[in-house]
Amino acid sequence: MPGLIIRPRSRILHGHDWVYASEVQKAFGEIHDGDVVSLKDGKDRLLGSAIYNSKSQIIARRFSRQRQDLDADFFRRRIRQAIDYRLERGLAKIAGRLVWSESDGLPGVIVDRYGDVVVLQTLTLAMERAKPLIVAALKEILAPRCIVERNDAPGRKPEGLESIVGMLHGPEPGEIEIEVAGLRLLVDPLHGQKTGFYLDQTSNYAAVARRAAGKRVLDCFSNAGSFALACARAGATSVVAVEISGEAVAHGKRQAEHNDLASAIIWHEVNAFDFLAGEEKRNAQYDLIILDPPSFTKGKGNVTDALRGYKELHLRALKMLAPGGSLATFSCSHHIGDGHFRAMISEASLDAKRALRVIERYPQAADHPVMLWMPETEYLHGYLFELLPGR
Repeated sequence: MPGLIIRPRSRILHGHDWVYASEVQKAFGEIHDGDVVSLKDGKDRLLGSAIYNSKSQIIARRFSRQRQDLDADFFRRRIRQAIDYRLERGLAKIAGRLVWSESDGLPGVIVDRYGDVVVLQTLTLAMERAKPLIVAALKEILAPRCIVERNDAPGRKPEGLESIVGMLHGPEPGEIEIEVAGLRLLVDPLHGQKTGFYLDQTSNYAAVARRAAGKRVLDCFSNAGSFALACARAGATSVVAVEISGEAVAHGKRQAEHNDLASAIIWHEVNAFDFLAGEEKRNAQYDLIILDPPSFTKGKGNVTDALRGYKELHLRALKMLAPGGSLATFSCSHHIGDGHFRAMISEASLDAKRALRVIERYPQAADHPVMLWMPETEYLHGYLFELLPGR
């Protein structure tokens, strides 16, 4: 098997599973993009097997600490292990993530379930080439009604892969109803956001909604309104949902009607920053504000600008938080770690002259497990802060 000799002090020598081009001392054998390669240290000791792609900044991704090929048996074993892990913990039985890339030893493979519909993403070249083996394993293990391919994620571009959306098995699924936070939500795996729904937030919708009863709620970057809907269902006195996408607002209104909540939510199709600026001018106040923006950065080079944007967002929101009010806030970029996120909120609260205390922490859903040595697998950071009265 061809392979790579890894430089001393590289991250993979300390548990991480990624190798960057700058960490390669030399290559041996004939290597082609998409191949499986062996990784060795300078003393010829095996570090494991990895998938290789010279087009990517991450030139090799380890998937085993042993010598291993990407064969049918490997995919059956790994996918079954990933599914068993979740089912044993009561996760993803009806809807949820069944395979989560590096966290399940399948770098670039994401498998989501919506009832008897399975959605597959292959975000690395090697896994794209192994797609027939992955589909065969999913059919054998899950016997799904259909398998949808949602390979329109931006993560494919650095691997030199094109965008593909379509069916890999069975008929088109149409809309599917799932239950989240006591809501009956309509999901379109073939055309909806991501693989149809933001599954990483499923546990957080109900958690935030527990704070909503009798409160004036503002949900910024609402998308299709899952937080807004959950808060309305929980008994909020008023709910305002802000989302720039007209398509998302239309879908959110359909979801509200489907749950008999059409009159409980006021929708604003507008940029959230502009809306907050307008609300600040009229001295509006809310008891619970939810900030769940899309990632402000896709790379390390833009982190400073992203943190500046996050700070402005929080500064505006804090100024209209009522005494004793709560702020539920999220960041979904792995380039902005938890420490940076909290430090930014601390700076915003200082500038806004608002004293906050931490009430709850909101992680990504448990079916998106985090690897200790791979901080990139923990990308969603969420908190509930309470504004101290009289401060």
